[in-house]
Amino acid sequence: MSRKFTIALTLSFLLHVALAAVLLMGNFDHAPKAPPKVVQVQTIQATIVDKSKIEAQVNKIKKKKLDDAKALRELEQQVASAKKKRAKEEKRIKALEQQRKKKEIEKKAADSAAKKARAKANAAEKLRAQKEKEQKIAENAAADAKAKRLKEEKAAKKADDLLKKKAAEKKRKEREAKERAQQQKLLEQQMAEEMAVRQKARNKQTMTEVGRFTALIRQTIQGRLITDRSTMEGKSCKLTISLAPSGFVTNVIIGKGDKVVCNASKTAIYKAGTLPVSKDPEVFKEMRTISLTVVPEF
Repeated sequence: MSRKFTIALTLSFLLHVALAAVLLMGNFDHAPKAPPKVVQVQTIQATIVDKSKIEAQVNKIKKKKLDDAKALRELEQQVASAKKKRAKEEKRIKALEQQRKKKEIEKKAADSAAKKARAKANAAEKLRAQKEKEQKIAENAAADAKAKRLKEEKAAKKADDLLKKKAAEKKRKEREAKERAQQQKLLEQQMAEEMAVRQKARNKQTMTEVGRFTALIRQTIQGRLITDRSTMEGKSCKLTISLAPSGFVTNVIIGKGDKVVCNASKTAIYKAGTLPVSKDPEVFKEMRTISLTVVPEF
């Protein structure tokens, strides 16, 4: 639009220059009067030049003036038309400039709106990308948590199976141990009963042996006892004798009884020195310390 305005302004300037040149060069009086100087010259030349030539020259000059007047009018019309066109063009240019400014404002508004829209779109895209990233992180976390849970469940199941297996094994061992204990207890009970029976029989045998050897010891004491009916008849003495495994008398303790009988019995024991004892250790164990009552026989 600025270029069109410049062209129109230049054209107008050229038209004005042309008009000024015409006004300076031409005479616009419609009454064809020959300048005195020219007529005088032509008059002078009339005596020399042909009259027809002079008339032709005059007609030519008149025609030229008419043509120049016509050209001037046409030029004036062109100038007026140019001014009109320029005014119209200026109006159009002004309208176009206003339209340009309006479009520029609209463009700025559109650019601003587009910029805001792009910023909004960028923000939305950034938010979408952030949400997508967060979703990805959440999905990965969920997948990791699920994998961890499955791993923990597998480990828990394995541990539970192992625990159940150990519990079953422990229960089996406890049952077997209980059965073995019961069997052992039953066996020990049976052995104890057998031992008791044997011990009872042994004790009975031992006591029988002890009784037999006690009777032999009593006979040995009686065989070496010096008696006196007058002082000992109807009397007795309780003695505790300690013996060595060989039957050697190591000690004699007098208990209750008649003193005369007790002293005589103690003397008879030491006189014997060795009393009859069993070679069986269990029997001798019962005879290591033996208590008996001596009653003098007459």
